[in-house]
Amino acid sequence: MQDKINILYEDNHIIAVNKSHHDLVQKDVTGDLSLDVKIKQYLKKKYSKPGEVFLGVAHRLDRPVTGVVLFARTSKALARLTKMFRDGEMKKTYWAIVKNAPPRESDRLVHYMIRNTKQNKSYCNDHPKPDAKESALSYQIIGKSDRYYLLEIELETGRHHQIRAQLAHIGCPVKGDLKYGFPRSNPDGGISLHAREISFVHPVTNRNITISADLPDNDVLWAAFMGLK
Repeated sequence: MQDKINILYEDNHIIAVNKSHHDLVQKDVTGDLSLDVKIKQYLKKKYSKPGEVFLGVAHRLDRPVTGVVLFARTSKALARLTKMFRDGEMKKTYWAIVKNAPPRESDRLVHYMIRNTKQNKSYCNDHPKPDAKESALSYQIIGKSDRYYLLEIELETGRHHQIRAQLAHIGCPVKGDLKYGFPRSNPDGGISLHAREISFVHPVTNRNITISADLPDNDVLWAAFMGLK
């Protein structure tokens, strides 16, 4: 089941999938089969392509995060998508489940983040520091249960572990995220952070595109929040 690909959108230039928490977007030191390789295999088989299939990684999600990931099928699309992500031209919406109530119902968070590569972790500072990168997101509470809060997040910048680190910094670590201070892991090993939607101008056709990803279907808490909405 882990090798199954959930295709959300596909044309001659781009392809988007709904990533599971099992998937690596791109190969790492684990040597596990990565999502980009799975998609290449899918394209090669579907279109009976001889030789190597081109697929460009335009952005990444952390392994325990689920949701929309966008890939390029041509070098032209890859160059333009990469620039769009870098220049903040992508509207990226995430949903996160947290246990602690945020200080406000909605807010814009600006921190200055420093990445520790040895720890594979990022740290937030409230004021500028040397080598720190300004990081911004906006959130609002869109659901509540007896024990948890559902946040909708608009990501303005794309720093390493940004949402995870910024929410932890305000006392609201994502459910299951041991690295950023949540006390218990999720049963499936993932964390309750989902790339819900991405909106952008198509890099080749210039059409407005919005791609949404369904929530993990094997998680009772996500299902409960969908029932409340």
